[in-house]
Amino acid sequence: MSVLLEIESLDFSYENASSPVFSELNLVVNQGDFVVIKGASGTGKSTLLRLVCRLQAYEKGRILFKDRSIEAYHPAELRRSITYVAQIPSMVDASVKENLLFPFSFAVNNCMKKPSDRMLSEMLEQFYLQDVSLLQQARNLSVGQQQRIALMRALLLDPEILLLDEPTSALDAASAAMVFSIVERLNARQGKAIIMVTHSNRILGNISPVVYLLENSKLRRI
Repeated sequence: MSVLLEIESLDFSYENASSPVFSELNLVVNQGDFVVIKGASGTGKSTLLRLVCRLQAYEKGRILFKDRSIEAYHPAELRRSITYVAQIPSMVDASVKENLLFPFSFAVNNCMKKPSDRMLSEMLEQFYLQDVSLLQQARNLSVGQQQRIALMRALLLDPEILLLDEPTSALDAASAAMVFSIVERLNARQGKAIIMVTHSNRILGNISPVVYLLENSKLRRI
């Protein structure tokens, strides 16, 4: 099984902070891995995801994607392969369809074929959104529906690694179960490598994730 992501001796601190967020932090993610990162609030779980996709810059150490430093990739190119889904879904003031196709408006994604309306409608059904129209205003949807739209939008780029930042934190139990079901399916059937930050203690149905605890500036497998 090939290694996709390697984090080696990573250091990161916030300005004027009394202690580092990460010190000599290490992590290896293989193709098809499902990695869950837990930890108390403020330990840097979301920061780690943002460093991996170059939304923030680290101080020391190395982050390698497919044996190349992430800094060797154009940021937009990297984020097409390592796609981040934020804790609070971000929707532009437009229709569901326009939100789903938003990544295709960037020049770096011009080489990718836009999905048809039929494909998008079928995808909505797969994500338990059969009652949502492509023409609806995305910002009028519930948080749970927006979270699934954000996940769909990320997957349309066909990333090799999916970074999920507390994907169910703002959802009710039913919506959270739907999102977990989708994530399980992506990993089990499509072999997507997933790194998920979560406070949830829900047991993944058919998947045995690799679980790490982030504490004292390091990751410890549990």
